[in-house]
Amino acid sequence: MTPAAQRGAGSMRRRLSTALAVTLIFSAFAAGPARAEKADREKPINIEADRVTVDDAKQIATFIGRVVLTQGTLVIRGDRMEVRQDNQGFKQGTTWGDLAYFKQKRDGYDEYIEGWAERIEYDSRSDKMEMFDRALMKKSGDEVRGQYISYNANTEFFQVTGGGTKAAAGSDGRVYAVIQPKPKDKPDAVTPVPSKPAGGAGTTPASQPAQR
Repeated sequence: MTPAAQRGAGSMRRRLSTALAVTLIFSAFAAGPARAEKADREKPINIEADRVTVDDAKQIATFIGRVVLTQGTLVIRGDRMEVRQDNQGFKQGTTWGDLAYFKQKRDGYDEYIEGWAERIEYDSRSDKMEMFDRALMKKSGDEVRGQYISYNANTEFFQVTGGGTKAAAGSDGRVYAVIQPKPKDKPDAVTPVPSKPAGGAGTTPASQPAQR
């Protein structure tokens, strides 16, 4: 095999390995429903920060300094946040930080999905969260890391990208996952059946003569 062919084969193996890893990640996270808390979208959005600037004409508000957004169980934290609103009232937000953070409760479960990245974008219309640069997401002990993570709460679809040669400084451009073993179902306990004692109720002792 020529050197060029060897390089091509190596590149193909790396792509296939990455594709397989991402497929396993999707399977692990989709093993249990990961929908966000449905009631959150009906709750008011609260934002606090050190200062804010508002552009009414463009429907853009920029919050700076220890920013915290809450909407029901959804929490987003960062150093700076830009919130935009469209004509239908849906909001899109971009948060920057070192690292920005989000947390949201799973619908119908007493557990949360958490994520970290240098930049987090949230679209309330599509219930989609996108994380860019040094992205990390955790759920029930499982976690995935990559250059980019996209999470759609409606379709339960995750997309993870390593970034390759375009990865941020300090990253090798690969996707990493930690998948915890699922607990095994324990067999139902078998209740022992007590043996019937000799000469018990309903029996005639062998030594008792039959009455005439």
